[in-house]
Amino acid sequence: MTSAPQGTHPGLTPPRPPPGAAMAAPPRPAPRREQQRAADIIRLLTLYRPLLDAYVIDFFAEGLWAQLPPPWQAALATAAPPQLAGLLGGRGGPGATWPLSLLAFAAAARALAFPRGCPGGSPRPPCQSARLHPLLRRHVKPKKQHEIRRLGKLLQRLSQATGCDRVVDVGAGQGHLSRFLAFGLGLSVTAVEGDGRLAGMAERFDRELLRELGKMGVPGNEGPPRRRQNPPCRRRPPSPLTPRGPRHVAGRLDPGAPWGEFLLPPDPPGPGPAARNPLGGPGGSEGGERVLVTGLHACGDLSPALLRHFARSPAVAAVASVACCYMKLSSPPDPPDSPPGYPLSAWVAGLPGHELSYRAREAACHALEEYAGRLDAESGCLRAHCYRAVLETLIRAADPAKKRPGVQTVKKAHALSFSQYARLGLPRVGLDPATVPLDSVAVGAMLEQQHKVVAFFSLTLLLAPLVETLILLDRLLYLREQGFQCALVPLFDPRFSPRNLVLVAARTPLGAVLSGLDEDSSEDEDAGVAEPPGEGQSPPAPGSGREPQ
Repeated sequence: MTSAPQGTHPGLTPPRPPPGAAMAAPPRPAPRREQQRAADIIRLLTLYRPLLDAYVIDFFAEGLWAQLPPPWQAALATAAPPQLAGLLGGRGGPGATWPLSLLAFAAAARALAFPRGCPGGSPRPPCQSARLHPLLRRHVKPKKQHEIRRLGKLLQRLSQATGCDRVVDVGAGQGHLSRFLAFGLGLSVTAVEGDGRLAGMAERFDRELLRELGKMGVPGNEGPPRRRQNPPCRRRPPSPLTPRGPRHVAGRLDPGAPWGEFLLPPDPPGPGPAARNPLGGPGGSEGGERVLVTGLHACGDLSPALLRHFARSPAVAAVASVACCYMKLSSPPDPPDSPPGYPLSAWVAGLPGHELSYRAREAACHALEEYAGRLDAESGCLRAHCYRAVLETLIRAADPAKKRPGVQTVKKAHALSFSQYARLGLPRVGLDPATVPLDSVAVGAMLEQQHKVVAFFSLTLLLAPLVETLILLDRLLYLREQGFQCALVPLFDPRFSPRNLVLVAARTPLGAVLSGLDEDSSEDEDAGVAEPPGEGQSPPAPGSGREPQ
């Protein structure tokens, strides 16, 4: 594996032209900070691309450990899991002595990645959100409660700053965010969902909530009586609900369609007539009103499609996008007849080496903080990667045509012996466990190298935030190239919401919106969970979690 020489720092400046090169074109203007950051990330990813593109399940089958620099091998082979957590930016354990080249690699990766917030308090969300109305907590897991309230408050501030009270929630799922925006914040909401089954569930949940409001006698009033505590609770009670529910539309977003034709029939198509585009044509939305567009964990190409539609239509006053599933992004030339999901910006598209493999984009979806927590606790779950890597070796030995076959997750694999795990996994790829040696000396030798598998996977995770940063930075630069105000904000607690960065863009200045996030953080709904300090401050200080406007 290619690496910077021992004791040196991987270069982070743009490459120099080779000696004797032809007459250079006129020099380009000095890149802005975000442009330089993208160039630096690509340079670092290119330097460590073999590590970035490696599959940990190939650890034994393809001899991945031997591809690491020898000084790295020596240090990582004796490192305890808590020490690896320190390398990832966690609390870490004492006594680790790392080669300078490994320290430089880790430091460069952490420095170039977008800060994701530094929350304190409990490492897990509470059972319920005290700042969310009880009726809005139904059917909603604590993680989602945290997300919908934080994103909802941001959209409320965008509404106040732009004068728009109409919101289109694309990829609305079961309607949890839309329900909070409509019933909880009084906004006019259209929820667009491509899965007709989920759209139907969302409407059913809305009807349940309306029935409960009716039982209270005064729809939208203060809700059920609250029991007085001793001493009295200092938290403000949840805001009253309104009887104004969202409108649900079953339809899919077509990333390549013109603005006025972006909505496709749901999948599968419903029996009713085709849905009307809730955003209207190029001249505006329904009734000529402007709208806010949002997508909470909009999958794959859906997030860049929202940004393109925002850029093309004056009907959209602002957009707030939280992405996920980067491995589902399309890239040139796939598909050839649709705009790619990456890259979007002219700047990133023009940088040599900007291409990202499927494996690299998949790695960007990992939960770095969660894995660092497992390392700190020396969790038994860490053996799962080693089990799968050993199983991959046995599968290829039994049938060389099978390479990285899809083995469905074995529940609680870490609590099983390897033989138990393999007997569950092998039939899923069409192999008989009775014909595969599960207790051989070779298998035992591989299982004894679990610590090396864990160390190798930890190295790949160091690059994961860089890939996510590059993808989101590309989107931010695309919007900047169109002349829009935009910012990236670590809106959620990354320990239980790994995709916590929201890209906000508007046709008006965002200063008031972003500075108001401090107030929202101070009244965080999650008891025992502090919000990331400094979130929303403007201008950002070094180490803050938001790019400057």
